[in-house]
Amino acid sequence: MNTFSTDRAICVSRLFDGERWHEDSALLLAGERIVNRVPIASLPPELPRETVPDGMLVPGFVDLQVNGGGGVQFNNAPTVDSLLQIATSHRRYGTTAVLPTLLSDAPDVLRAGADAVRTVQAGDNPAAASVLGLHIEGPFFAATRRGTHRGDRLRRCMQADIDWLCSLSDLRCLLTVAPEIMAPGQIRTLCEAGVTVFAGHSDAGYEVVQAARREGLSGFTHLFNAMSPLLAREPGVTGAALESLTDWLGIIADGHHVHPASIRLAQRCAGPGRLFLVSDAMATVGSEQRWFTLYGERIEEHEGRLVNAEGALAGSAIGLVDAVRYCHQVVGLTLDECLRMASCYPAQLLGDASRGHLTAGARADIALLDDTLAVSATWLGGVRQDHAPSP
Repeated sequence: MNTFSTDRAICVSRLFDGERWHEDSALLLAGERIVNRVPIASLPPELPRETVPDGMLVPGFVDLQVNGGGGVQFNNAPTVDSLLQIATSHRRYGTTAVLPTLLSDAPDVLRAGADAVRTVQAGDNPAAASVLGLHIEGPFFAATRRGTHRGDRLRRCMQADIDWLCSLSDLRCLLTVAPEIMAPGQIRTLCEAGVTVFAGHSDAGYEVVQAARREGLSGFTHLFNAMSPLLAREPGVTGAALESLTDWLGIIADGHHVHPASIRLAQRCAGPGRLFLVSDAMATVGSEQRWFTLYGERIEEHEGRLVNAEGALAGSAIGLVDAVRYCHQVVGLTLDECLRMASCYPAQLLGDASRGHLTAGARADIALLDDTLAVSATWLGGVRQDHAPSP
């Protein structure tokens, strides 16, 4: 065994590397990176090692739709401190990388959020490695499918918006739009500038979605929710998503947004590799607080559901490990596929080869799960943090 540059090992009885399970394995680390995976029995006695007596090591989760956490809602405070608080609070849910998400809002809020991401990524706070870029969800949405996005924040996409969005080429940027709100050519311009464009909060018909796909649209935000449904003579956004053989499909698996049968249907249509989990988490996740404000309106948690005064769902009250557990224990998907849906697939979507797996060259971003699929600890860049049960 070549241990060149290896400085320590993490040993565990069960490990999922993103593709397959291994027994009695050791991850060899050098700094914040994984060098190799080997049998524990082959380790030289002089190599420092950390032995994990119970549980399973899996790739740290990658959550591409995180509106808040730890008592902080990103729209309400689009700052560096908010980003660090949100990223840190999601670690107890096994999430070691997030795409902080801004809901439909005024241009100055969106710009402040992008500036905060840039500042975090240029800093040296250890949590900064968890902030992967920015998800802008809106404001170019259909009013009929706005959900809890405030109506007066929605608008058409103007040339100034296109220019600004194209200027975000230094960031990983995911933009969710309603295709019918966009002018011809706008999605193509954004995609050519490096923006990843998804459809969501849309009442578009099937043909409109197909036209958007020809311009570069490559996925769908929270499948089934806030989009035109699949009907016999009009497949709508949902039908276009399920029919596609190449697009990414994000889904909220919290027991409230989507029926288990619908998740099973989506997984069968998509096959392995394209359906991925998102939390759509709001400020209450990772916090003892059970309410927050959005657009000045009070959002409260009732029996695990976040709802506004009208009783409409307003994001979710889960972290990503909760979605993994739900998909495995309730929906009935295999555990390895659920883990890939929370780590490997979202990392691939972003083109991030350093995350979503525990093989040579990957960041040592790891989650330790117990037999109930609760998170006991995480490693971010090889640095361990133990976690108490999630609130």
